[in-house]
Amino acid sequence: MTNRECAMAVLNYQDYDRMPIVHFGYWNDTLWKWHKEGHLSEDEAKYWADANDYDLDIAKKLGFDFGWSPVMGLNTTLKPGFPVEVIKDLGNGKTHVRNTDGVIVLKSEGTTSIPSEIDHTLKDRRSWEEHYKPRLQYTTDRLSKETFNACRERIEDIGLDCPLGLNIGSLFGYIRNWMGMEAVSILYYEDEELYTEIIDTLGDLAYNATKDAMETMEGIDLTFDYAHFWEDICFKNGPLVVPDVFRVTVGPHYKRITDLLKTYGITIVSLDCDGVIDTLVPIWLENGVNTMFPIEVGTWGAEITPWREKYGKELRGVGGMNKNAFSKDKAAIDAEVERLKKLVALGGFIPCPDHRIAPDAKWELVQYYTDSMRGNL
Repeated sequence: MTNRECAMAVLNYQDYDRMPIVHFGYWNDTLWKWHKEGHLSEDEAKYWADANDYDLDIAKKLGFDFGWSPVMGLNTTLKPGFPVEVIKDLGNGKTHVRNTDGVIVLKSEGTTSIPSEIDHTLKDRRSWEEHYKPRLQYTTDRLSKETFNACRERIEDIGLDCPLGLNIGSLFGYIRNWMGMEAVSILYYEDEELYTEIIDTLGDLAYNATKDAMETMEGIDLTFDYAHFWEDICFKNGPLVVPDVFRVTVGPHYKRITDLLKTYGITIVSLDCDGVIDTLVPIWLENGVNTMFPIEVGTWGAEITPWREKYGKELRGVGGMNKNAFSKDKAAIDAEVERLKKLVALGGFIPCPDHRIAPDAKWELVQYYTDSMRGNL
């Protein structure tokens, strides 16, 4: 069986030859550290991105089969994005910059961490109707048949062997990015009509883009194994949204998109959300999102077991491997592999580091992990 076949067999509770060894990418600082240590070329450290050729080369060196990353994404965000512009030069390499989302952030020269948010263009109905709503309307030029053909040709040219995913985008995470967490939370209480309108606009865009993608795909020799959403709307203590509000306002948009996907044979739908997601899991599950990712172990010990006990085999998972073990020693890796073996036995679960591999990761320990997983699963 191919890696692609094995992965999909696992998620569908079917027989498989072997468990794929999967990663979730790397922080840039990690790659540069490994370059300095002589493990990677400068081009690999500089040009790596999810699912590109450098990603495949690095995975091979480390012993991974592939990365859990959709091979094609739909254009379901701002079109066009805001032009990047410097708003204020603070000196000493620090600037306030308006990014493509219209968010003003603090940029510090030489810093690679997520920049601090200073201000947001999206604040109220006026800014919504002037700057954002026009950029979120569906038009057929967001996707073309040539995009699918290019994707198919690349897969054939390099013999890409991994599940093929279609990234639909976000139904709420984008809004959080545009407004900031505090502002979007207050908006529900100050202007519920606008709050709902923004969600509905984004949901309509995602649905129409998915529908167009499915129709365009017909007649092209390209089949997607799963669809994927990104949200990142939870943190270490739980969701950054009110679950009951999320169920009513966002849930129906997931449902109509996943129902549409099912008519085209796509029944596995994964969703990327960091943090403690427990109170949102049933909302996603009841609306057709059935594969949780990356199941952050964090300080709270997230894993698939309690969800499986509560929701049954309809719920799948990819992730749940504690990436912090990569900074320790072989004993820590051995313990993590033993823990993961018990989770794999539940079925419908593919272990994967629970976030980007961090700069404190030791190259040899990552290799030891992939060797150990391959020999034990």
